[in-house]
This record gives sequence, structure tokens and C-alpha cells, in this order.
Amino acid sequence: MTVVSVYVIFADIEEARAIGRKVIEERLAACVNILGEVESVYRWRGAIETSNEVAAIFKTGEAVADALMQRIALLHSYEVPCVTSWPIDKVLGSYASFVEDSVT
Repeated sequence: MTVVSVYVIFADIEEARAIGRKVIEERLAACVNILGEVESVYRWRGAIETSNEVAAIFKTGEAVADALMQRIALLHSYEVPCVTSWPIDKVLGSYASFVEDSVT
């Protein structure tokens, strides 16, 4: 199995927890690590903005990664949420099994 990490920025920790729990219940992710508050600087509608947000990393399988990303985007409060993914190059076999068992 190919394990995929999905990196997401949320408005606050409550949103990260709620969406994290929801997608785990729906078996779209094996787990989520809520990393905590980050300071984001970005351009939005022509202005430079700064805000405190919450970063999170979801672990899932390659077969459900697109569905997970779409579900997060649907549940997310932002008009244009940061939802990105990358494959894991190497993974402990027992952890890959945990992810696979959790999302299938």
C-alpha cells in the first residue's frame, strides 16, 4: 500500500478536530496530527494578509486520497482551502498496514 500525507490549514483547532474526526469516522483517513497554530502570510484578493491558523497532517491510502481531499474541501470553512498531498517515500510496514486497515 502507498501511504499518502494530506496537509491542510484550518481556521482554528475546533475546525481541525471536527473535520479530522469526521473523515476518520468515514474511513477516509487513518489518523490526523493536529500540529497547532501557525502564522500564515498570504495574498488574498489583492492584499497581503496575516492570520493565525492551524496546520494538520492526515494519513491515508493512495486509493482514497482524492476522496479525502474532496471531503475536507467540502467540509472546510474557507472559500479556497489549502489541501495538498504528497506520497510517503518510505514507511514502516506495520504503519502502512495500520493505515490500510483503517481506510478499507
